[in-house]
Amino acid sequence: MGTTTPMVLLIGNYAADQQQSMQRFSTMMLQGLTAAGVRAELIQPEPWLGKFRFAGGFVAKWLGYLDKFVLFPRRLRVKIRDCRPAVIHICDHSNAMYVEQAEATPVVVTCHDLLAVRGGLGEETDTPASATGRILQRWILRSLQKASSIACVSEATRRDLDRLVPSSEARGQVEMIPLGLSYPFRPLPSGETAARLSVIAGLEIDPPYLLHVGSNLRRKNREGVLRIFARAQHDWPGQLVFAGESLSAALRSQADELGISHRIIEVPVPSDELLEALYNGAGAFLFPSRFEGFGWPIIEAQACGCPVLSSARAPMAEVVGTGGLLRDPEDKEGFAQDLIRLADKTARAQWREKALENAERFTTARMIAAYEQLYRSVSTARR
Repeated sequence: MGTTTPMVLLIGNYAADQQQSMQRFSTMMLQGLTAAGVRAELIQPEPWLGKFRFAGGFVAKWLGYLDKFVLFPRRLRVKIRDCRPAVIHICDHSNAMYVEQAEATPVVVTCHDLLAVRGGLGEETDTPASATGRILQRWILRSLQKASSIACVSEATRRDLDRLVPSSEARGQVEMIPLGLSYPFRPLPSGETAARLSVIAGLEIDPPYLLHVGSNLRRKNREGVLRIFARAQHDWPGQLVFAGESLSAALRSQADELGISHRIIEVPVPSDELLEALYNGAGAFLFPSRFEGFGWPIIEAQACGCPVLSSARAPMAEVVGTGGLLRDPEDKEGFAQDLIRLADKTARAQWREKALENAERFTTARMIAAYEQLYRSVSTARR
């Protein structure tokens, strides 16, 4: 790739939007391409006006729009003119409108999910849209039609794309490129796991705990996590650990009502090293999400050998493969039964091996190689 493509210009996300997973993806693309010998640069909108957030949420949002849709396009056009990239890669489909600045340069867009777009069209995805949001999501759909190629992270996302952006002469080629790991998660020696976890006050690693990683967004179904744990609490001897966003007041109140607050540990925004140890120390990873574009925590847990209990909906079932136990996200009793099964050490060992085997499908090197091939394809087609 390095000998045929002078440079790939990556377009990342607006930092003030705090879309951590999208920031991680653009960073891993930059690092992965550089490691593969491909010259790449990353550019993203800067919060020049959006940094004045004292004015409140509504005004801050519109200042952010000015940063993203007025100031940044001018800067992007200058960057494209100066560095003359062979390919532009928009790392998040929610920025697809920047394809309009590319002129003659081929553009690849990674489509992570179309949940917000579907919500903007009135579909039920736990992602409702405001009036402005509905306009924005339709802009995204129109812009996707103009991309040279769209890379979907899962077959489920590809099916949504084919339905909402039907194939036509205007739409570019569509590829399915699963995500790799944004950090080299791996099994750790038990002593190292214990040492890293010792910084978490109140955490007990024997017996092993149940782990959930995510946010309080409704589609993540943390309410379901609490109810599943409550059903299994008398047969699952360990604690329940929430990593990521701190629990909301409503979720804490629910935990009180279920009588499980004393067994909950919260680990807000753990570092990669601490998250890796959390996966390693867990007896099981619970992910009953209702809607996802991929489900990154699934493969992170599996890469560490953590048994996975996940939603049977697409794309989670697609990502879990044969490496985890699947239930409908509303089947709390079924999840609880599976969790109780994993209280047995022998069962955990069996599912640990299946998790590790499935995780091998999602290497970062494989993802980067697929993007290199896609870059060559769109560059050749444009020439």
